[in-house]
Amino acid sequence: MEPLDAAADVHALIRDLLPVVAPSAWFDPGTSEVVLPVGRSEARASTWTVLERCARAPQESWPRVVDEWVREIGHRAFLAVGEMELFGDVRELLRLRIVPKLAPRDREGLVVVPAGDHFDAMVMIEHPRYGGPLTKARAGLLGLRKLGYVMTNTHDRELADVSVRDQPLLPGRNVRVVTKPGSRYVSALLSEVEQFLPGPNRHGALVGVPCHSTLLLYPITSTAVLEVLPVFADVVREMHADADDPCAPGVYWSHGERRLTPLPDPGSPAPSEFASVLLSLPEG
Repeated sequence: MEPLDAAADVHALIRDLLPVVAPSAWFDPGTSEVVLPVGRSEARASTWTVLERCARAPQESWPRVVDEWVREIGHRAFLAVGEMELFGDVRELLRLRIVPKLAPRDREGLVVVPAGDHFDAMVMIEHPRYGGPLTKARAGLLGLRKLGYVMTNTHDRELADVSVRDQPLLPGRNVRVVTKPGSRYVSALLSEVEQFLPGPNRHGALVGVPCHSTLLLYPITSTAVLEVLPVFADVVREMHADADDPCAPGVYWSHGERRLTPLPDPGSPAPSEFASVLLSLPEG
């Protein structure tokens, strides 16, 4: 059975159980949510979770499953509103953290969206004691729906004071370092590396994000990139291995419209598009 097939019966059970289990709560048929007043606030819980549970269970067990779910969301609503009082306006604490692409089982239940083919954007609550990844359940109970402002929060509160410097990598060859020691969010600048590169930047750049506090960039302007690439890859790999907050151990080619292409270990065949660019480069 599919969850939607159970919706009519399960929603009827919820309506019947709410006056007994959670008398102050009510069912909103327009959004398929249970609304739970707590103090001066209210939390909302989508019924999708209980629909999924009932779809997997024998129909005779649905009253018990629904009863357990209503009690569960009531408890979580109390905790969520407690968090609202603790955090104040929790929207001010939301940040965006870029992480290597998560496996389906790891992203389940989290507020995560794809950030290209190789990374995910994970919404975080930035709090020294009570922070962490934002779960879908927590977001629902806290009334967090449209989250387009999270990247603005991250820029304004976490990334406005990143430092940018050039550091020698080889004689006459510098790597650009974008960093903020201790930050968990510099990796969010992966989609904006162009702003840190000299223009015009026709051929893109080598990019490394060994830890969440640091980006490494090398603009591709000549065949010197062939000499730089293996050293650049070693530095990224070593920084990743030594990091307290590691991100990705590999090297990427940033090019086109915010595209990131992973590059293989030096000595392995390069992606055809990258190989074509190498053939067109002037001597460096």
